[in-house]
Amino acid sequence: MFTGIVEELGTVRAVTPRAGGARIEISATTVLSDAVLGASIAVNGCCLTVVEFTDSWWAADAVTETLDRTALGSLRSGSPVNLERPVRLADRLGGHIVQGHVDGVGSLVARDALDDGSTRMRFAAPSGLLRYIVEKGSITVDGISLTVAAIHDDGFDIAVIPHTLGVTTLGPKAPGDPVNLEVDVLAKYVERLLGTDQGAS
Repeated sequence: MFTGIVEELGTVRAVTPRAGGARIEISATTVLSDAVLGASIAVNGCCLTVVEFTDSWWAADAVTETLDRTALGSLRSGSPVNLERPVRLADRLGGHIVQGHVDGVGSLVARDALDDGSTRMRFAAPSGLLRYIVEKGSITVDGISLTVAAIHDDGFDIAVIPHTLGVTTLGPKAPGDPVNLEVDVLAKYVERLLGTDQGAS
């Protein structure tokens, strides 16, 4: 389980295609301070397993299913990535409950700098996810816990403070760029308990 509070902005060193997927190598330091083989690290909100590491980089194997169903398939050498280790029981839950299981891929539609220093960002989202997204509710975009500022027929808005833009992948995002989306898992459980499941996966 994660919280959506990015610990470190890493950089992809290499993406090496392999049978059944690809090995992704990522330069990082903070998330490696207590790394062990088999540990989990969220990469742009997608939980991956450490299969190799040094004091300055680590590697994970992403299977074809993961590459096809997330935005990780678009990563290239030099791509920035948001990194977060799993939450510990003694940690503060600074964001919200994030599983690291990507529900779908959206895209940045527009970004506008506001007078208060924040940036308004509009994202398109798959239609099957929109029923889980509510104004002032939580959503995870590329592993970042964010608050929904507005809802649209085809997506949602968020208002991003300068700090978040500076320490995550949202800073350089341009219209058309893909993002991993994870909706609030509590909304999916409520739907299931109420028997209103509409075929969500």
